[in-house]
Amino acid sequence: MIRKAVLPVAGLGTRFLPATKAIPKEMLTIVDRPVIQYVVDEAREAGIEHFIFVNGRNKGAIEDHFDIQVELEATLRERGKTKELEELARDLPAPGETSFTRQQAPLGLGHAVWCARDLVGNEPFAVLLPDMIMQAKTGCMAQLIETYSQTGGNIIAIEECDPAQTGSYGIVGKGESIDGDDAAFRITAMVEKPKPADAPSNLYISGRYILQPEIFSLLGRHEKGAGNEIQLTDAMIALSETQPFFGRRFNGRTFDCGSKIGFLAANVAYGLARSELSDAFKAEISSLLNDAGR
Repeated sequence: MIRKAVLPVAGLGTRFLPATKAIPKEMLTIVDRPVIQYVVDEAREAGIEHFIFVNGRNKGAIEDHFDIQVELEATLRERGKTKELEELARDLPAPGETSFTRQQAPLGLGHAVWCARDLVGNEPFAVLLPDMIMQAKTGCMAQLIETYSQTGGNIIAIEECDPAQTGSYGIVGKGESIDGDDAAFRITAMVEKPKPADAPSNLYISGRYILQPEIFSLLGRHEKGAGNEIQLTDAMIALSETQPFFGRRFNGRTFDCGSKIGFLAANVAYGLARSELSDAFKAEISSLLNDAGR
């Protein structure tokens, strides 16, 4: 059973300045919920019981979001705001389900995951990148855990990219399918941001992982890779020499909320998915498109 999830939330969010000058980028809202809440919801749906946030300076709002707000709840109770109180209670983790540790310097994703080593301990764990919002009937992490129940080992969520864009991603090589189902397959190679001519495929690593704890000793070497940072992909490549890695094609849609276009698209997609908003929102979008076309 995968009980723990690591969520690296120490990034500065410079692409969203000045909005992120005083607000963590993970607290920017998609409709009316912070980005990080969608990621926690996905993990919780998959059965995750313990959420480990690797944060940085000026990220206190994330910790506050996953805590009780006594004054707010008292005011809502006085005003008879039962629905709002129920929503807050539903999202609130139980005592002991959240842990926070500090990444003191921006040394890369691999370093952020390594910072959670003592909180994870000696058991397999999930990693969910908070910039990536995955919209699907069955969440991405639940899909990975379904594959993990068949294969064990290490599982990575995989999607297809434009072959010309492989230099922007970690790319995997595709081996034999699992149980004849092309949704899951053995990974034969992992390359960080290869040129299109050198890429083993156009299948990229999309921000969800299940990893075995042996990854921590490899990350603990603090060997720097691309961007002069400690790369998680480099440690996974080393681990693949002794443990199997499997890819699971994500059946759904991913929004990269670390980019402005992805963030805007996520707001539109999730707004349209809300039954109480969709009709009026469609009318507003149509009006805006008509105005833009004049």
